[in-house]
Amino acid sequence: MPLQFGIDILLKQNPDWKNKPIGLLTNDAAKTNKGIYTRQALIEAGFNITTLFSPEHGISAVGEDGAYMHNGKDTITGLPIISLYGEKYMPTPADVKEISILIFDIPDAGTRFYTYLWTMTYFIQAAALNNKQIIILDRPNPIGGNISHCEGPMLSESISSFIGRFNIPIKHQTTFGELALFFNATKNWNAHLQVIKCEGWKRDYLFFDWSLPWVNPSPALQNSEAVILYPGLCFFEATNVSVGRGTPYSFEWIGASWFNMTAITMIFNNILSEDIKIDHLKLSVTENTILTHVNGIRIKVINPYHYDAVLNGLLLLKLIKDIHTKDFKWMPYPTNANPAGTNHLSLLLGIPNAEAIFELPLQTWLQQMTRLFKVDDWRKNIEPYLLYV
Repeated sequence: MPLQFGIDILLKQNPDWKNKPIGLLTNDAAKTNKGIYTRQALIEAGFNITTLFSPEHGISAVGEDGAYMHNGKDTITGLPIISLYGEKYMPTPADVKEISILIFDIPDAGTRFYTYLWTMTYFIQAAALNNKQIIILDRPNPIGGNISHCEGPMLSESISSFIGRFNIPIKHQTTFGELALFFNATKNWNAHLQVIKCEGWKRDYLFFDWSLPWVNPSPALQNSEAVILYPGLCFFEATNVSVGRGTPYSFEWIGASWFNMTAITMIFNNILSEDIKIDHLKLSVTENTILTHVNGIRIKVINPYHYDAVLNGLLLLKLIKDIHTKDFKWMPYPTNANPAGTNHLSLLLGIPNAEAIFELPLQTWLQQMTRLFKVDDWRKNIEPYLLYV
């Protein structure tokens, strides 16, 4: 049987607050298990939604990565949309003055630098500061909830940003509902918070086990294979290597016009052949505003249930850099949250001066990574907030 999201559980209920003014933070990727938009389903069920809020990529979930999102009007419901990825990240007191209940329903990608998580934390803070009840409609983590598969590094809050606000691992193996409970308690926000759990989800499930069609949470994550690779391949955003954005293989492929395909194939097959398979694939990508046919590799994970996405992605990055000493470059990655795009690798990795680590010899680099990947404290600290077995 298909699992049921938090929205599906709420729709079976008749809460005493459904007629109060409700503000909903959502996007088109948030649907019932029957494929109906959350906002549409709630309105049809008689919930008094008066205002919509949207995250990065907008209410449509198709906005360009990192692009400023404007306020607007929803074409589906006719409701006003307040953007939380434009001038501000947190609703103002004026935004929520006439609202009694705040609801959050957005899918996750299971990775610390995926911004929907941090939009949720600002929403919870707004609820606490303005004395509003907030309800998180929970959804499974598409890359699983097995806590033994968490991957660091943990975040150094000295470089806190909108792609890593608080100290959690890159691959956290939790749901938004669990993280909401954790932050609400440990940050002492003490919002009037309720999580409506999913039903039918187990922690060792990946998306393949949901018995539901894939819905893109954002434009570049076009299938479940991409979301499994994303925690490791996203680091290439800080380089002059393409991750295939704008193609059918975004975050399943990496490439550059200067790739030495023979050397890459030989080294990868020797070092990573137990974890991934690679296929040569030439794609049409935009390099320096020019559309170019670029050589690259499409990556297939051999066993997604036991895949160290972050470590393998970083190892891919280290090998690409070491093979191409003259052509490889670190690059800025401008976004609305970081207009200059500077320090992007450190912000993603959660470590100050992260580029310096990649200058180390491979064996020393591996030792450093092993030290940085320790997440024992996280597993202990999150345990009281876990909602599923």
